Order: sequence, then structure tokens, then C-alpha cells
Amino acid sequence: MAIFGPRFADGQTVDIDGLALRLRVSARAKRVSLRFDKARREAVAVAPTARKLAEAVAFARSRRDWLAARLAETPPPPPPALRGDDAIQVFGAAWRLRPDGRRPRLATDDDGARWLIGCGQGTVDPQLVIRSIRREAGAVFDARAAIHCAALGADPPPIALMDARTRWGSCTPAQRGRPASIRLSWRLALAPWAVADYVVAHECAHLREANHGPRFWAHVRDLVGEPRPHRSWLRTHGGTLHAVLPKG
Repeated sequence: MAIFGPRFADGQTVDIDGLALRLRVSARAKRVSLRFDKARREAVAVAPTARKLAEAVAFARSRRDWLAARLAETPPPPPPALRGDDAIQVFGAAWRLRPDGRRPRLATDDDGARWLIGCGQGTVDPQLVIRSIRREAGAVFDARAAIHCAALGADPPPIALMDARTRWGSCTPAQRGRPASIRLSWRLALAPWAVADYVVAHECAHLREANHGPRFWAHVRDLVGEPRPHRSWLRTHGGTLHAVLPKG
């Protein structure tokens, strides 16, 4: 019995490991081609006929790293303006914004709702929101790193916050008298708790294994379980963490 692969259609959008691929059929095309549409922040695969679309998808999958590099170097659209009463997810909990001119702080009301008070004077100041989230991220990352390092039998290093577009964290193990250090994107605070904790554990595991070999992944699994769902979430949704707030 013949087994046929998936059928694709002109105009269809296909997910390529977290990247959007739009399919087009053009009678003027002589062969399959691939380009990156910066305005739409998506890849476009063109085929001369609908029957060639499967070949176009396979070609795009083979160039996934190239497409990811084009996406990383394309500036995201400006984030939408935030308003009072808007909610931002921080480690999976909704923070509602209250730009009432007071000192910025996190407060919980009698109903259990969490409010970011003082994030502006009448209108929301995104930099005050970022400052509060960075403060929360630093405290959470320090606490989780201490727990993961204790499990690894390693001393917890200082953690610095960054806002890189192309990586979520980095670890420099101790060497030649230089102490170890870890850098983490504060935007991980905008991801689900388990995803952010996975990245913290990932970088802590590098204190024991400065590679991505089997022993490294064994450490990660001991700390947070199977990492693949968290890695998949970051591939698929990581770009949205940069669309919530401006660089800060």
C-alpha cells in the first residue's frame, strides 16, 4: 500500500520548529526557493506547482538555522502601549498595572489579585514596569539557583541580568582563579514558571558540565525533569517575550 506524505496548499502557514513558514505557488517560479519576509517576520517558500510544496517545506526545514538567524536579526514590532488595569504575566501570575504615582511596588489586595502599584503617573511608564520585573526576576533566579546548585553540590555563583535577543542565559564556570558566573535574561520572568526554572537549572548544570553532552542533560533532568517541552516552548513562543515590553 502506498504511503503519501502530508499535502500542502498555496497560502498555507506551516510551523518549522517554532518558525512560521508561508507557502506560495507561483507559475513564474522555475524551482523551489526560500526567503525571509522581514515585514511579516516569517519565512516564505515558493514552489512552481502545488505538488512541489512538500519539497519546499523539506527545503525550509533543512535551512532552519539560517531562518532562525534571519529572524533574530530582524527588529520586532514595537510593543503595544500599556494602560492602567492591563495585566502582565510574571512567572505565571498576573500583575495588574496601577499607574497611581506612588512608589513602585508589588501589592496583593483582599481578593488575592496582584497589583504593580506606582508604575507611572496617570499613564504606564514601561521602564518602571521593567524595573519592577527585573527586581522580581533577580530574587527568583537567585533563590532557584541556590536550590539547583545545592542539588549539584556546587556553590551558587552571582547572577547578572541581561536583555539579549538571541540567548536566554549563559554560564562561565570557575577557571584559573576566576569565579563562576551566570547571566540570565530578565524576560524569562514573562515565561511560565517551569520554563524559566528550566533555563536557571540549565545554566547551573553547566557548572558541572561545560558542554551539552549526556552527563550534562542527565544533570538537567535530575533538576527539572524532561527538558524538551521547555525548549520547545522557548522555540515557539520565545519571540513573544520581546514583544511585551521595550528593551530595558
